[in-house]
Amino acid sequence: MAVDWIGFAYASLLVVGGVVAYTRKGSKTSLVAGLAFGSVAGYGAYCVTFDPRNVKISLFSSFLLTIIMGMRFKRSKKLMPAGLVACLSLLMILRLVFMLL
Repeated sequence: MAVDWIGFAYASLLVVGGVVAYTRKGSKTSLVAGLAFGSVAGYGAYCVTFDPRNVKISLFSSFLLTIIMGMRFKRSKKLMPAGLVACLSLLMILRLVFMLL
């Protein structure tokens, strides 16, 4: 059983990003979204740890974040945080799809 370290790192990054946004800007929405998506991504990484073919939850959370943050990046043209999260989420999608092949 190989632990999905990349998935857990991605989930941790989402949680830390939400907390940092809350402490710097006071954004409660970012805190809630970071905790929610980080928790879902963490659970997805947990599922992938026990069954490498069980990528549904991780794929769903990454896909949703790619769409949401991609739209925010397109509107704001700011790399931080929307562009970075969209790129990382897209990389997670590619990684998960290649795991299935």
